[in-house]
Amino acid sequence: MTFESLGLKKELLKAVEEKGYTTPSPIQEKAIPEILKKNDVLASAQTGTGKTAGFTLPILQIITDTKNPKFRPIRALILTPTRELAAQIYDNVRDYSKHLNIKSTVIFGGVKPKKQIATIKSGIDVLVATPGRLLDLHDQKVLSLKRVDILILDEADRMLDMGFVRDIKKIISFLPSQRQNLLFSATFSKEIKALAKGILTNPVLVEAAPENTTAEMVTQKIYRVPKSRKAAMVIQLISDGDWNQVLIFTRTKHGANRLAEKLQKKGISSAAIHGNKSQGARTKALKGFKENTIRVLVATDIAARGLDIPLLPHVINYELPNIPEDYVHRIGRTGRAGASGEAISLVSREELEYVRNIEKLLNQKLKIVELEGFDLTPTEQSQQKDSSTKKNKRKTSSSKNTSRRNFSPKKKSNKGGSATNYKGKKRNNSKRSS
Repeated sequence: MTFESLGLKKELLKAVEEKGYTTPSPIQEKAIPEILKKNDVLASAQTGTGKTAGFTLPILQIITDTKNPKFRPIRALILTPTRELAAQIYDNVRDYSKHLNIKSTVIFGGVKPKKQIATIKSGIDVLVATPGRLLDLHDQKVLSLKRVDILILDEADRMLDMGFVRDIKKIISFLPSQRQNLLFSATFSKEIKALAKGILTNPVLVEAAPENTTAEMVTQKIYRVPKSRKAAMVIQLISDGDWNQVLIFTRTKHGANRLAEKLQKKGISSAAIHGNKSQGARTKALKGFKENTIRVLVATDIAARGLDIPLLPHVINYELPNIPEDYVHRIGRTGRAGASGEAISLVSREELEYVRNIEKLLNQKLKIVELEGFDLTPTEQSQQKDSSTKKNKRKTSSSKNTSRRNFSPKKKSNKGGSATNYKGKKRNNSKRSS
């Protein structure tokens, strides 16, 4: 199949050719014709499958065929959870519309709104936005959404994780009731289907791949390592392998900062990217990473969502995510566009349950390997901490006047779920703030 056979205009075909694409991906084959028919679409596609072009190309064609040249109200609104993803989508919109009479812009927080406001007031056809900045400018009456014909929610699963449901519903209340709706998500959870039900009308379901599949070109490895020795292992892997472009995932913002500082001290150029960083710092770090002036980018899940780094060879899970689907999304950063890649996970004893959940989702066993010559002995500080924890447990045990049969803290926590739920809730909240 060719892009021409999908029914795209010659101007769009020329732009696609200039970007070096010749054959549409599965998500593009399935989504583009349905969007051109003006159907609502619920699409699930693994990262790196070309889904951005899958909705960008057809909406540009629809707007071109129906727009009034005298006015430029916002005709297509693309909502996305993060600044980096918004910027990436805007780049695609701009590249694909270069031979069309289409104006577009992107708005997000973390930067002064003055330039964004000026661009919007000059008239635009396509707006790419994060929810917070969009609502701010709408409240200031800088923009109107009354003429939006197409709404696109990209990375909808991450939107839910970040708590954007209220914002999305508020934004939708400003839109015309008669419009085309497109919802793209890496996974089809129950929450996503519930959100889709409230937004989409008789949607066409498009799935490019099952949600438990991972990039075929990605080699996955697990190293068992004590928590206190993870930084040392990362340093040895990068140094011995002479790796020059490595994306590392941590669970928290502070963890990303600490690891980046440790790498810097060992002479490995690195930068952290997360929600507390200014937009200028995030843009600079990403630019340096893409241009290979920074060897390592340490990121939280939210900040890394949507990062498009061509031919990225290595991804390291410094800490495993507590949501199995996020593992699939993380390792999907490598092995893109037919290139090979390596995904390494550093797993401590406390994370073994996460491994089991990931293997269940993937329906496969992950390969456990050893790093030759690496000392797995925990640091003295870590050993002292473990010893102190064991002493406290023994004191707690002896102080309780209960029978051995009834006293089983670990089993009780796992069975009853109270301790597990509390920890799980804590991890999720930390994830949202990253």
